[in-house]
This record gives sequence, C-alpha cells and structure tokens, in this order.
Amino acid sequence: MNYREWLESWLCNYVQPSSKRRTYERYVEIVNQHIIPALGETELNALTPLDMQRFVTDLLRTGNLKTGTGLSSNSVNAIITVMQSSLKTAYTLGYTEFYAADKIKRPKAKEKRVECFSLAEQKKIEQYIMSKDQPKLFGVFLCLYTGLRVGELLALEWSDVDLKKGELRVSKTCYDGKGEDGAFSRITDTPKTPCSVRTVPIPKRLLPLLRDVKKKSPSIYVVSGGEKEISVRSYQRTFTLLQRKLEIPHRGFHALRHTFATRALECGMDVKTLSEILGHKSPTVTLNRYAHSLPEHKKAMMDRLGKLI
Repeated sequence: MNYREWLESWLCNYVQPSSKRRTYERYVEIVNQHIIPALGETELNALTPLDMQRFVTDLLRTGNLKTGTGLSSNSVNAIITVMQSSLKTAYTLGYTEFYAADKIKRPKAKEKRVECFSLAEQKKIEQYIMSKDQPKLFGVFLCLYTGLRVGELLALEWSDVDLKKGELRVSKTCYDGKGEDGAFSRITDTPKTPCSVRTVPIPKRLLPLLRDVKKKSPSIYVVSGGEKEISVRSYQRTFTLLQRKLEIPHRGFHALRHTFATRALECGMDVKTLSEILGHKSPTVTLNRYAHSLPEHKKAMMDRLGKLI
C-alpha cells in the first residue's frame, strides 16, 4: 500500500467520523495540496525519516503554493501533525513495520504577536459606531466588550442573549466553507473547544444598546445584513474598511478580542475569570497569551494600592 492510498482511507475512516467538520476539511486540504504530491506514491514501509525531513525542508523553503516561498513554521507543524497522526494509526493497525514520523525535527513555532487597539483607537471606533445608524457594525462594539471570536459573534442568535440577566450564551460558531453540494456557504458548527461553550456577562452599558438593535432587527441573528446571514470574510472586510475610514492602522478582526482581554486586565480582572470569559482551556493559556499586559496591570494595581495606604 502506498502512502496516498492509506491517507485516503485514514481520512475517510478515522478522521471524518471523529473530528469536527472544519478539522476534517483542513486535513483533506493538507493531504491533497502538500503530502500526496510529494510523498503519495511512496510505499508505507519505504517511507524513511530522511524522506520526511527533506519534505519538511522543502516546505520551509518553497512550500507556499501561491508565492513559491516558504511556509511559516506554524503551517509546517500543522502538516507534520497530519503526517504523524496518519502514520501512527497505520503502525498501530499493523500496516507498517515501524513508526518513524516521531523522528521528524519540527521547526520552532513562532508565537503570534498579540495586537490590540490603543485606548484612543478604541474610543475612535466606538464613537463612530455610535454616531451611525448601522446595526451591522454593532457587532464590532459587542466584541470589544465580550471578547467573542468572529465566528461566535456571527453565529450568535437573539435566543442566546438574555437581556434580563445581562448575559449571552456561546454555544456555536460559524466559518466560510463548502457545503455538502460543493457550493461556497456559511457553515455553523460547535465552538472551537468544549471550553469555548460558555456564558459571557454583558456590561450594563451595552444592554440598552442591544435592546435597541433587537427592536430594529429583522433577523434571528444579533449581527446580520438585514434578513441575510453575513459570511465571516464579508464581516472581516467590513471591519477592514472601517479602520481605513477612521485612518487606524490595520489589524485583523481578532485584535478586538485581544483588546477586550488587555482592557480587562488593565481594569483589574483576575486571570481565571478572564480565561473563563474568553473560553480558554486554562488560565495558563491566558497568562501566556497576554503576558505583555501584565506589567501595566501590576503597575496599575500598585498605584491603586499606594492611594489606599
């Protein structure tokens, strides 16, 4: 059996039944675009550690299919993960005499720089949204005060929002992908991880604004384009245009979530509470990701302590 035949069987019988749809689609993309073209015709038992390491080296040098340049360390590590998982299963089932993928030397992953908006930029964004009668933009405002991911925001329905208790329930997310008919569409799924299913408190200042948006909304979704669903890419593009209009340096939509977390720490929120609101697996994840905010947070706490003494 060659590697291509095994990968196709593995995806169909082991990955698809046990993984989230988005994970399965990502694995199929990695297999078809990278692994099969390079190693697909190699017999499973003939696949050596050196073959795999050469493949990894090529990915780092020229693996980007669009530009011909190298792929990032994070992208290459994702491909290595697929290789290791597929070959580990093949070995466990007795299709290979040995498991050698653990000998691949992974490139050092680079921690993504956390970008957030300054307080002045945040106020500029908020003031613009408040001055315009565009309910679609209110989602940006909501993210600044809840830390929702863009997929969680767009999948949020009015039935998930309890205006009396002042909280919202995150129980689903959405992303842009291909439907079962192969057509491009917005796909709704369960959240990123079990920890992402959570209840998020809504700041009091947002409650009257949410009530007003709800009265005018013709949709079941909190953020919509009239009666139509909004795709993730479309909403990200809307946010890009907003930054351009306000002459704010461009940052991705996820910067709204980072901004919420940074402001929360600056205001004295403890890391455990913030971790639960963000839907992180543990406070350690939150600490590692927002370590840049902690010096300012500590200074603010000491200044506050100094005023009390």
